[in-house]
Amino acid sequence: MKRLLSLFYLSYFALVGVYVIFMPKVLTQLGYTKAEVGIIYTAAPFMRFLLPFIFKYYVALTQRVYLFALVSTVITGIIFLLTVDNFYLYLFANVLLGASMGVTLPFVETIALYQLSKKTYGKVRLWGSVGFILIALWLGKVLNNPYETLYYLLGTALATLTFGYQVLQYDQHDTVEGQRDDKQFDVAKFWAFWISVFLMQMAFGGFYNFFTIYETERGFSLEITSWMWAFGVLCEIVMLYFQGALLQRNLLTILKISVLITAFRWLLLYLYPSTLWIVFASQSLHAVSFALYHSAAITYVFSLYTQKKLAQQFLLGMGFGLGAAVGALLSGQIYGEYIFLIEAVITLGAWEMLRVHEKRRENILNT
Repeated sequence: MKRLLSLFYLSYFALVGVYVIFMPKVLTQLGYTKAEVGIIYTAAPFMRFLLPFIFKYYVALTQRVYLFALVSTVITGIIFLLTVDNFYLYLFANVLLGASMGVTLPFVETIALYQLSKKTYGKVRLWGSVGFILIALWLGKVLNNPYETLYYLLGTALATLTFGYQVLQYDQHDTVEGQRDDKQFDVAKFWAFWISVFLMQMAFGGFYNFFTIYETERGFSLEITSWMWAFGVLCEIVMLYFQGALLQRNLLTILKISVLITAFRWLLLYLYPSTLWIVFASQSLHAVSFALYHSAAITYVFSLYTQKKLAQQFLLGMGFGLGAAVGALLSGQIYGEYIFLIEAVITLGAWEMLRVHEKRRENILNT
């Protein structure tokens, strides 16, 4: 079981790696403008924002829906090959991919959390990061033309289908949980925190969608740029292994520090985009700005609301959904010399919202 789940995570995040690291570059090589790339990369995260509400009110996450999503991911890979030269058809294909992958991962995560201990889960889940690194290093070395990337996208989708289907045999629990409109879940009560989550992920738009383009335009080869990606994920893995002690401290303080370090990270990319060791140093901060921040945010939201599942759904939807979608759209519009300076400013806005939240929370708890 552990081996099969590891292979699924390896395949799934290898697919994510192809899509995030290499496809934006492919689109520009095929004649897409930076603004069009930004619009394209708005589609999948926007679907991630909508999905929790769709499944909350209209659809049950059954095994049949999960299998449909797995097959749909492969079909979408085929559609990519057929429509990549047409902006509107390709945009629609990205909507389908966002919906499909947004169903697949939560379903498997549920199985993994049921079947594995917390200690074992982390070791299995890290194979996703390994898949991301391996595909980054391999494609950075072997790619010769844009269409090869699309073949790798389809291949990783097929591997995800293969292992995802086999994982289904371990679904021994009812994953269709009662989903209802819990009116006690009050987002407005802690509005500053949710704005901070949104801004933090919005500021990642330029990095996720344009970092490869940004660095290759400054003279680095695609292979070197792929090593930059891999180094960041390696630092993420190290943090995931050793962050336990940090998460025992004040979570809100951890979040504020993580956000400040992220702003500094974007500032480094603005000031020294052509200095190799500084770019790698900025990538090392991914351990804090992604791994530590994400873990602290999940844990903090769990303590903030009594409606645990709904809070986690909203966290993913507001951050990696809406925040990522708006960030992708914005980054396509502002791409240029100042993109990471602007993102540093946006991140400072997320830090300020956390300060506002901290003050308001103290007042709320004291009343």
